[in-house]
This record gives sequence, structure tokens and C-alpha cells, in this order.
Amino acid sequence: MKIASVVGARPQFVKASRLSRELNKQHNEVLIHTGQHYDKLMSECFFEELNIPVPDYNLEIGSGSHACQIAQMLMKLEIVLLKENPDMVLVYGDTNSTLAGALAAAQVNIPVVHMEAGMRSFDKTMPEEINRIVSDHLSQIYFCSTQKAVDNLAREGIHKEVYLVGDVMVDVLYDNLQMAEESNILFQLNIEKREYYLATIHRACNTDNCNNLRAILEALSELDKPVVLPLHPRTKKAIATSLPDEFQNSRIKYIDPVGYIDMLQLEKNARKILTDSGGIQKEACVLQVPCITLRDTTEWIETVEQDCNILVGADKSKIISEANSEKNFPASVKIFYGDGKASQKISSILGQWKK
Repeated sequence: MKIASVVGARPQFVKASRLSRELNKQHNEVLIHTGQHYDKLMSECFFEELNIPVPDYNLEIGSGSHACQIAQMLMKLEIVLLKENPDMVLVYGDTNSTLAGALAAAQVNIPVVHMEAGMRSFDKTMPEEINRIVSDHLSQIYFCSTQKAVDNLAREGIHKEVYLVGDVMVDVLYDNLQMAEESNILFQLNIEKREYYLATIHRACNTDNCNNLRAILEALSELDKPVVLPLHPRTKKAIATSLPDEFQNSRIKYIDPVGYIDMLQLEKNARKILTDSGGIQKEACVLQVPCITLRDTTEWIETVEQDCNILVGADKSKIISEANSEKNFPASVKIFYGDGKASQKISSILGQWKK
């Protein structure tokens, strides 16, 4: 079977590193990189480090508003899909690349497969939530990470071709844990295990809101231990534009984005993780590191229900209080995201599927 996989953002490259390997054992995959994340630190290094096949197509879309990115992706994806005529198009998660891939496929009558289907934060002010919902309602096959995702789809009237397989991210994490032990990123940054916080900020609700960004950075600069903050290009630009002279002599260690293996090492050994990323919330749970989410909602609600993740938004006092608390990772947490074999299950199911 010929499967066109659409990727464009860092988390999708990580997941594709495992799933593409599995798909190519029994299918013919055409890998399409939209170019949504386009620089070396956000794109190229992941393909090199995780041995992802060189994309068959790189659309080189680059940055831009949501509307501009999606419009350019749609035009270029349509040309590729008409040329390749795949049996199905596979999209990951909730990015602009996800929505564009689903729309382009639907418009030329190619079945859509949605990875991480059914995830909901129930916050439609997030562009990602709109992308998830629309992509699900354009899809024909749904691979879900959790039972809650299955239930969400059912509430929206989607019952057929829904599969609970676990999360490909967990496959990748388990595959690379040992390699992460060989990373020397802690030595490079002159930090000790459990003696630093790890933070990531990239969501529009934080980077595009100067007050939120200032509150978060103020909180990070007042914590009791150093904070390692790999700067997403969007965040770096927002700081340079809105807060150029603030927080320069604080406890925050600003660093360039790092590869997956170094990031895994940083996550695994942090005292706590502060993030607005969806994927890192899951990784923190699997790695048993307490997570503080810099959002008011989350699509990964299991982490909150099990008390290994707490939502604090951009509230400075809550961020400081939760980070400085002595609360440890709960001993009884159940990992909801599968057994590390989601990729094999997905490939097998697709092999049996008929239009």
C-alpha cells in the first residue's frame, strides 16, 4: 500500500522516526515535509539524529500566519498528492501541517489517517484545538493514544475505524532512553541531576501575549534553582521584540533548541518540567518527572487526574509555588500511553484496511 505521510513540526519528526521505519517494512511510504519547522535546530538535526528517511518532498513553506501557512501548504500538497496518488494520507497531531494534509487529501478524495485522533483540550481559542477537530472530521481512520480520545470521538459521532493503539511517542522514548544516557548535555551546561528546572515555551497563548510571557519569565527567574530554557524561534523573537532588556541576568539559562536525545536527557534529570507543550507533558509522565503546565487546559488530561501534572497558566505566583513545592512524582501513576508497540499495531491495521 502507498501511504503519504505529512510532517512539518518537531514532534512529528520524532514520531515519524519510529512509525516510518515500521511502515516501510510492509508499505511504500512517501514522506512529505511541509517545511513548517525549517531551520537546522528545529528540523534537519532530527532527521539526522533519529535516522528518519530523507523526505521525498520538502515543500519549504517556512514561517507565516496560520492562514498563510495553511494556504501555501494546501496548494503544494495538492500537486504532490495528485502526482503520487497514494492509497491514503497519514497526518500527525494538531499542527498547521496536520490540518493542511487532511484538507488537501479530502479535497482530492484520498482517505485520511489521523494519528493522535480524538485529543481535546476543549479550548477553541487554541489553534491546535481547531486543527484537531477539523482533521478528525475529515478522517476515515483514527489511531488514538488513550481511551479518553476514543470516548471524545464517540461523543462527536465517530465510531467506525477507531483504534486504541497507544502513543508512538512512547515507542520513540523507550527506543532512545539508553542513547540519552550517553548525552553530555548536562556537562555542557554545567548542571547536576535534579538541580535544575527545564522549561519550554512556544504556544501562541504565551508567546503572542506579552503579559503572559513576562509573567512566566519573571516566575522562572525567581525560582530556587537554575532554569534551562531551550528557545523556540517564536519565543526568541517574542522576547527580542517585547522584552529585549529583561531577564538577562536571571537564573534562566537560555539555550538554542537541542536535538531529541539531548532533550530526553534534560527531561529525565530535571527536578521539575515547566512547559506549554503537549508532547513534553506525556514524556514527563512516562519519565516520572513532575510537570507544571503553563496553560489553563490540556488535551492530556490523564496526567492531571493522576496528579503528576498541574495546570497553572501564566500565573506567576502559582508557577513559583508549584515549582518550589516539595511535591514528588506520585508513586501510583499508571502510564496510559501504551506499551511501546503502537507503531507495529498501526502498520498492521493499515495493512488490513480496505477502502
